Amino acid sequence: MPARTGRPPRISRADIVAAAHRVIEADGVGGLTMRRLAKEVGSTPMALYHHVRDKEELLLLLLDEYAAGLPRPDLPADPRERVVVVALAMRDGVAGCPWAVDVLRADDLLAVGALWYPEKIIDAALGAGLTAERAVHLYRIIWHYTAGEIAVRAAAGRRREEGGPTYRDQVFAGLDPAVLPRLAELGGRWAELTAEDTYELGLRALVDGLLPRPGQTATG
Repeated sequence: MPARTGRPPRISRADIVAAAHRVIEADGVGGLTMRRLAKEVGSTPMALYHHVRDKEELLLLLLDEYAAGLPRPDLPADPRERVVVVALAMRDGVAGCPWAVDVLRADDLLAVGALWYPEKIIDAALGAGLTAERAVHLYRIIWHYTAGEIAVRAAAGRRREEGGPTYRDQVFAGLDPAVLPRLAELGGRWAELTAEDTYELGLRALVDGLLPRPGQTATG
């Protein structure tokens, strides 16, 4: 069959965004390049630049598209519970798109549509008596905890999908009770215990430690 000649097929921004999703699903954010994307849509890198300026703009489009569908739950009146409810919704939303954590952890790119979450957490923290500075610190601590939780669980999930015993399984199976008695005793249940969802438990501990109790004055 003769090689195809002439102009590459016409593509739209929607085609590019859809193709970028496929590339990220297959190869992660690191595998997303304009050259790889052009191959995915059957075009040239130069043709892509008529629709997106660069990879950074493309990632912003992907983030905003995803953020538009994130849940916004009804919020309780109590500021402490409001922080918890918003943070849980943020975790659940971002967990559905683990690659977003890799982008957002750089602390530069962000999804404007997802700013509802820090807005509501900071507002609740102010309502609980924190200063603006401490309210921002509270949000940042919660976000770091959330991003770490999602990243670790996503990596563990990918490892489990590969099948077979993990290196951790092998290590825990051979622990010497005389040296590490507690871990040796728990070794057979370690995978089960560490797979449990403890996000809310940790979240509430953070909120309890960082927000003043009713009648208590915030310090620092």
